[in-house]
Amino acid sequence: MKQKFSLVFALLVQPSIAFAQTCFTQIPASTPTTRFVVNEDGTVSDSKTGLMWQLCSYGQTYSVADKVCTGTAARVTWQQALVVAKANTTANHDDWHVPNIKELSTVVEHQCVEPSINEKVFIGTRNENYWTSTSDQVRTDHAWVYQFADGKNNLKEKISDLYIRLVRFEK
Repeated sequence: MKQKFSLVFALLVQPSIAFAQTCFTQIPASTPTTRFVVNEDGTVSDSKTGLMWQLCSYGQTYSVADKVCTGTAARVTWQQALVVAKANTTANHDDWHVPNIKELSTVVEHQCVEPSINEKVFIGTRNENYWTSTSDQVRTDHAWVYQFADGKNNLKEKISDLYIRLVRFEK
């Protein structure tokens, strides 16, 4: 009985351990929390770049009272991501866009993995690929993505269903 309990306990605890963010303090933070302002409208202002990000991944809604992203992050194709961005009116702004590769790289936290983003600012980021608007110059049916499990960029077919986080220029 004791062995069965130990096995069940280990199986229940193991997934929560596997998904905990790991940060290496000997590496300087690339996205310190002091650089960002979390706004009450579900957006994040970046004082270094002048960009305003959606706090949650597309498909989720920010709960001001609970300070969490609710709902399920949605996966979309690259073309769908461009359409979704044009139609988006989060925080009463109508100029959202899918970030290009340089913009998305500015929120990658090189000190951390799983996810490689500042979780104090961008809550609930998936350890998966997020679209950029940047197409590959050779294989035009591919676009650049950032994998937030490890912060690396790579190419994916534009017909793939991936996550997005929208951005705009703060005025």
